[in-house]
Amino acid sequence: MTFVPVIAESYSHVLAEFESLDPLLSALRLDSSRLKCTSIAVSRKWLALGSSGGGLHLIQKEGWKHRLFLSHREGAISQVACCLHDDDYVAVATSQGLVVVWELNQERRGKPEQIYVSSEHKGRRVTALCWDTAILRVFVGDHVGKVSAIKLNTSKQAKAATAFVMFPVQTITTVDSSVVQLDYLDGRLLISSLTRSFLCDTEREKFWKIGNKERDGEYGACFFPERCSGGQQPLIYCARPGSRMWEVNFDGEVISTHQFKKLLSLPPLPVITLRSEPQYDPTAGSSQSLSFPKLLHLSEHCMLTWTEKGIYIFIPQNVQVLLWSEVKDIQDVAVYKNELFCLHLNGKVSHLSLLSVERCVERLLRRGLWNLAARTCCLFQNSIIASRARKTLTVEKLEHLKSQLDHTTYSDLISQLEELILKLEPLDSACSSRRSSISSYESFSILDSGIYRIISSRRGSQSDEDSCSLHSQTLSEDERLKEFTSHQEEELPDQYCGSHASEDNVSHAPVVFETDKNETFLPFGIPLSFRSPSPLVSLQAVKESVSSFVRKTTEKIGTLHTNPDLKVRPEPRGDEPSCEEDVSSVTCPKEEDIEEKKEVTGQPLEEDRFQELKVATAEAMTKLEDPLVLFEPESLRMVLQEWLSQLEQTFAMKDFSGISDTGNSSMKSNQDELLLDQSKKGILDEDNEKGKRNSLDGEETVDQIACESLSSSRESLDDLFQICSPCTIAKSLQNDLAELTTLCLELNVLNCKIKRTSGHVDYTLQQDPPEVLACRFLKKYFFLLDLKRTKESIKLSYANSPSVWDTFIEGLKEMASSNPTYMEMEEGDLPTRLKLLDDSVPFDSPLLIAYADRLYEKFGESALRSLIRFYPSILPSDVMQLCHHHPAQFLAYLDSLVKSRPEDQRSSFLESLLQPESLRLDWLLLAVSRDAPPSTSTMDSEGYPRPHSHLLSWGYSQLILHLIKLPADFTTKGKMADICRSCGFWPGYLTLCLELERRREAFTNIVYLNDMSLMEGDNGIALIQSMLEKCDRFLWSQQA
Repeated sequence: MTFVPVIAESYSHVLAEFESLDPLLSALRLDSSRLKCTSIAVSRKWLALGSSGGGLHLIQKEGWKHRLFLSHREGAISQVACCLHDDDYVAVATSQGLVVVWELNQERRGKPEQIYVSSEHKGRRVTALCWDTAILRVFVGDHVGKVSAIKLNTSKQAKAATAFVMFPVQTITTVDSSVVQLDYLDGRLLISSLTRSFLCDTEREKFWKIGNKERDGEYGACFFPERCSGGQQPLIYCARPGSRMWEVNFDGEVISTHQFKKLLSLPPLPVITLRSEPQYDPTAGSSQSLSFPKLLHLSEHCMLTWTEKGIYIFIPQNVQVLLWSEVKDIQDVAVYKNELFCLHLNGKVSHLSLLSVERCVERLLRRGLWNLAARTCCLFQNSIIASRARKTLTVEKLEHLKSQLDHTTYSDLISQLEELILKLEPLDSACSSRRSSISSYESFSILDSGIYRIISSRRGSQSDEDSCSLHSQTLSEDERLKEFTSHQEEELPDQYCGSHASEDNVSHAPVVFETDKNETFLPFGIPLSFRSPSPLVSLQAVKESVSSFVRKTTEKIGTLHTNPDLKVRPEPRGDEPSCEEDVSSVTCPKEEDIEEKKEVTGQPLEEDRFQELKVATAEAMTKLEDPLVLFEPESLRMVLQEWLSQLEQTFAMKDFSGISDTGNSSMKSNQDELLLDQSKKGILDEDNEKGKRNSLDGEETVDQIACESLSSSRESLDDLFQICSPCTIAKSLQNDLAELTTLCLELNVLNCKIKRTSGHVDYTLQQDPPEVLACRFLKKYFFLLDLKRTKESIKLSYANSPSVWDTFIEGLKEMASSNPTYMEMEEGDLPTRLKLLDDSVPFDSPLLIAYADRLYEKFGESALRSLIRFYPSILPSDVMQLCHHHPAQFLAYLDSLVKSRPEDQRSSFLESLLQPESLRLDWLLLAVSRDAPPSTSTMDSEGYPRPHSHLLSWGYSQLILHLIKLPADFTTKGKMADICRSCGFWPGYLTLCLELERRREAFTNIVYLNDMSLMEGDNGIALIQSMLEKCDRFLWSQQA
């Protein structure tokens, strides 16, 4: 691997290309020598592409959906402009000089209509189009200098009118040379010609020449409206020779001249693109004397221009060059906010985005482009180190990025990334803390909990200390505890939150900065008399406060348990934590006087249960390392069966009522379920009463009641997912449990027994069909499964059982429902939701398929086609499962996915998708049977081809031919030939006959097709030669 050079200067932004528009142009057939793109425009909703054939393609930007095609017979489209304040209007100019304005009627879902056709510039070359920013008016400029205005009266404005009123075209002015650029803002029209710029007040019909010096050539001019928000008038910038610009006020007076020649002597920044690795040459810079043909206002305070060498982005008010990058052969550029759409001289279109470096790297990380993300980080490491990017690109993210790189392939890159990580000073480091002035803190207050509160005297801080009132040292216990619980995730490690910490092993809390969640420690060395000799403050007081809190909560829960008339769970008061949280976080005894006993006896019982599971898990993992077990399916299943019994016993006892040998414990467990699920209130209350009445009848009676409760609880919870673990599990044990649980699902080890530890009861699951057992297994142990492996296992083992896949997706949706993105995706159209998904959900998240399923449920086939952007995170096999009820829709997705690749890579890409190989025949049969001509048009009653039926149109002919041409064995090729013949796809059948050397069949079918042109080309010549050789052999045998 080559060493990535480091850009010396601290550039904050970069141009990035995250997706190629080549597949879009190919689908629109705008990539040929005969037909290509000639003009471009963009708005909030549309990407408009004018073609050399006179057609205008309107592409919906989100999802790149082709929505409309508007045809013109007056020549190629030379200019196009979208109305920025109303997406329903677009204006085009043709090569013959006609200007046509279209109303798209998208809101009313009607057909687009031409609402104005102007011949004012007929016979001339229209060089500029510009929309008014307030009303429906189009300004037109041509190559002789004439500027006109077309005022529109539309069906929206004249709903009640019987007919349209056609306003005449208004001639604004005629300048001395060809119009280079038009721009409009707040009643002023800016005209830039070959010699100078003009400012026109269209309302008062006044004109000003800008500046005194003329120029000769194409130089642009534009308004710069950034200052409007501050109440100031906008500025105007006019390009001048020698990389200069005039800064002009709104009255047309030149304020100053800005020189960018020396600033442009820096080397160009690389464009971050998937097409190639970024290259940077620090020696390539030289001063540039350039002519800027057009100036375009970009997002924020930026302005864009371009030349034949590249793209240049300035911050004109500060006389700075934000960046410049080499992008060759640009004909025109359309911008919207931070998006750039570049039309090249060869008709290609590239889509670039102006992003900050950290935002660019984040997008690359979300898409799983590890190599490109790492190279970008190394390339712009000065920007990452020096700027606010450190808060976005944390050390943890960079460490994760490094872990995704292959050490053998990217060793140099990993070394550079490690150097960058070392240079990044953590936000909570000692150096970072020392930089904050100690003298700025006037005093410290010490809470009874042992936490130091630092009282800051700095003003204008963003910390909670400055925004909230200071707490006194003499806070009440309830107030201190409320504050502690609200901040415990930020201030304390997880282990401090439990109620069973040993007093002999007391942990210490850190001194806390409240100005930043990341700045946890205060590592200055001032000797303070009240500081503990330990670097951390004791949590003994915190433990006592938590114990008191638990005691109070226990009393409240005990009151709830002993009140049989209580049917509704009370809402917690503002100063009380929720009971549900208390139940889930601590063990709550019934009586205060048995609290100490519960701490002594209850916790070991809990640990004993998990100790048995730990022992069984360790034993199973050890056995799996034995090759005699691992490679023997029956032995492997027996090991998993034995372990699954222990797992079922542990978590069944945890989840249901059989966790103790006393009726009181059974009652308490059921009452805890009462608090968590009101819908099962009546059943659980009855079980509680049974437990009370029979608690003195002996152990066997208790076991019988517990078993009945277990059965009823299991039946009632069959439809509930266990998304989260019902208790805290150590990470090492969690990993082993996930491995074994997933292996059980993969090997279909789903049937088990539950043995009661206290009695003589065995409960065996009913022998249900495998798919039913799999669904039940998924619901019960969803929190333990490796979701990625689970998804692949379901696709492989339960391909013919859609219910299993549906259950898995339901679980993922349940898990994703806690994400705010999941709720936000309830609203908006498909492009809006796709953008939200693209920005909020990592590409490697297993929950991505759940969001995709929601999109499919709402938008159908359109959503499937848009999923190609998430490949390979969402694979074709995933999409097959999503639309298993509508296989034809999967075909549309597959066709779009293949076409998204360059032409020369489609065959190899399709071949990589055919895993397993059996998919080849399935996909071929699907492709030839969908969107195909009727069989009566392709075959006669005897099954022979009808004349010229090979010329009929097939919806997926390109996909079919790609499948046919892929390498395969003779048996598979023969089956493919049979499929093509049975469906009448004769082009594919002839190709396969030649590959299988069935030349006689091929020749016979060509005769039936009645098209001798099929004998031309290499295949035809080979066929003729083969037939001649057979004739020669036949004649030779006759002579002999």
